[in-house]
Parts: sequence; structure tokens; C-alpha cells
Amino acid sequence: MARELIPGDTTIRNIKPGDSRRRLSDGAGLYLLLFVKGGAHGWRLDYSVQGVRKTLSLGTYPDTGLALARRKAEEARALVSQGVDPSDVRKQARADAQRQHQEAKREAAGLPPVDAFEPVAREWLERVHSHKVSANHAERTRIRLEQDLFPWLGRLPLAAIKAPDVLACLRRVEGRGALETAHRVRQAAGQVFRYGVATGRCERDPTTDLRDALPPVRTSHHAAITEPGRVGELLRAFDDYRGHAVTRAALRLAPLVFQRPGELRAAEWAEMDLTASTWTIPAARMKRSLTGKATGAPHLVPLSLQAVAVLQELQPLTGHGRFCFPSPRTDERPLSDNAILSALRRMGFGKDEMSGHGVRAMARTLLHERLNFPPEVIEAQLAHAVPDALGRAYNRTEFLDQRRTMMQAWADYLDRLKRGGADVVPLRPGNAAA
Repeated sequence: MARELIPGDTTIRNIKPGDSRRRLSDGAGLYLLLFVKGGAHGWRLDYSVQGVRKTLSLGTYPDTGLALARRKAEEARALVSQGVDPSDVRKQARADAQRQHQEAKREAAGLPPVDAFEPVAREWLERVHSHKVSANHAERTRIRLEQDLFPWLGRLPLAAIKAPDVLACLRRVEGRGALETAHRVRQAAGQVFRYGVATGRCERDPTTDLRDALPPVRTSHHAAITEPGRVGELLRAFDDYRGHAVTRAALRLAPLVFQRPGELRAAEWAEMDLTASTWTIPAARMKRSLTGKATGAPHLVPLSLQAVAVLQELQPLTGHGRFCFPSPRTDERPLSDNAILSALRRMGFGKDEMSGHGVRAMARTLLHERLNFPPEVIEAQLAHAVPDALGRAYNRTEFLDQRRTMMQAWADYLDRLKRGGADVVPLRPGNAAA
């Protein structure tokens, strides 16, 4: 029990302005600070926690009388005796009250609780995900969350969601025949939960318990023609295409450079150096992480004589504008992916036979199997980030001399196939990499 020195409230009420005292002590650290806060008296408690001296405000007189001040002081001393800082307890109480107030406001506005799955997921999208991936990737993730998780989990506290709750959502996605999407939804949910763990909204990620809960996705490769005779038929069909001239040029150039369809369609004349026979694709247009797009090196594509000829033939038609392959509707946009696919279908190549990405698989297969070029040179030309034995990713400017040799050999090989000639004798590995 603390030693009490203030006789009673009457003593406090009899204090008049001009009193020379600055405080009245009630013992054990409790005292009344006189004439503070506009003339009122303020209760204070001095205490020490882990050797650090602190002061706690206990209210003002007369709202807090002597008896109440002593009771508050006793409660604070009890916390100190347990090694708990009463100031921290008060701050937590205020934070809890503020959170409850905010939750009440959100509920009145029809919004989910602040620690519910939806607001935490949106916070993760804005603060983390959008800074790591492309805008299109982030948008696809947002749509998956909104369509497949928020309607069922959005208003639930993150810490209250269990693995079966998430699995029920994934089963709905699987049930509509979108198994790959179900796996991507699980991946996005796991990232949200891990962000929740990091920010103190939950203790663990329940999606780790769902790794074997969904059937595996059957990998399907892009349809591609890789048999030399059929490749010759494909190339002759490209040359004979009677559709839009820009589409025909894109079809003819695609197998000569075998870059991704989006990179080819959006090619700009400013990227082409026909004198140096080089196409320089900016990092921002490559399939890379957001950081790779912002800080990575451009991808260099050596152009064969045949590729330069296609571009020179196209230049009078579109060279006045930005894009090599502009849309037929406007010069402000590149050719659509559907234009290439539609052209393939009109020429009689079905979707299970040839795709826009198919020229990449075609080149990779034949360059290695028929022309004996080293895989690392081919992968560098495909702009694949393949690590070497030391874990470094191939520099996209590496093997440039070898790739120039390879691209010309590849174009000459395609010409022979297009003429219907016999398949060539494979090059020796030493010559291929020279």
C-alpha cells in the first residue's frame, strides 16, 4: 500500500491561484501537478520499467478525484510489478478503441473489416505486387482475386480463414474447367497470407496445406511444326499469303527472328538498324520482371540477309510511322495477335498444328537437332534466362558473334526447305559455335 500524504479532496479544493507550490505529493510516485492545462490540476505517476524512468498522466482534477487517482495509480503499479509498462497498455487500449471505431464506420458503410482478406489483399496488390510485376500481370491477379476469392473470403478476418475455406473457392474454379487458373488463384492467395503474416494480420499461410489438394496441371506446349518437309510447306504458304501486306511481312519475318509474337508485332522502326543488320528490343518490351524491364539490358537480334530484305521491302509501306507492323485500322497501334492467328487458320494450319509461338519451338528444335548449334547459343537468341553452372543468367549480349553466324545459317536452311530441297547435313559443333 502506498503511503498517502494528501489528506483529502478538501485540501485540493482550498488551493487558490497564486499558491507557491508546484505540486502536491501523495507518495509512491503519485502527485498532483498544480495549475496545468488552463488552470486545472493534473495527476501524474512517476515509475520505472527496466531501469527507465517514466511518467504517466492519470487525468485532471476535479474530473479525477483523489480516490480515483489513487485507484488508477494502484492499477498502474500492479502492471509495473509484473514488468508491464502501463503507458504501453494505455496506447494499446487507445489503438483498440480506434480500430473498433473504424470497424464500426466500415461496417456502417458496407465495407469489410480492415483486417479482412479483401482489404489486406488490395493493400498487397498496391504496395507489393504492382511494384514487382507488369501492369497487365497485376491486373490479371486483381481480377482473379475479385472473381474467385473476394465474394466468399473478402469479409472474413485473415486470421480466421482456414485451408478448407480457401479450398472451397478453388474447387469452384476447378469446377468450371479452369484448373490452371485454380492453381494461380491459390498462388495469389498464398502471397496475400504471407503479406498478412509479415504485417501482423495473421499467424500463418493456410494455403501451404493445399499443395496436394488440386490435380496437377497438364503442361501443353504451343503447337509447332518441326518436321522439315512441313516447315517448307509453312514457309511457302507465308510467301503466297494474299491477305494484308503488313500481315504477310510479319508472317515472313517471324521464322527468321523467332522472337515472341508480342515483341514482333510491336516492333518499331527506331529499333531496326538495317545497315548493321541488328534489331534492338528495349528491355521494357521483353518478357521480364518489372525490375528487369526497368533496368535490364536490351535484347539484340542479329538480322540475316533474308530478314533485312523483308524489312526493306516493308519500309516504303510503313516506314513513315512508328510501328513496323501497324494495325490496318490505325498507325497508332501495332498489328493484333489475332491477325497472325487468323492468317494461319485461313492458310489451313489448325490451332493444334501451328501457333504464333510455334516458330520459336520450330527454331529451337531444328537449330539443335538439324544444324547442331549449342543449346546455350539458341537459348540466348530466344531471350531465355538460362543459368549457367555458377548460377548466373546468360547475358543477352553474350554469344553475339555465334548468334550472327547461327541466324544466317538458319535463314539459309529455311530457304532450302522452302525450295523443297533435301534436308542439310548437320554442321559440326565446332563450326556451329565459331
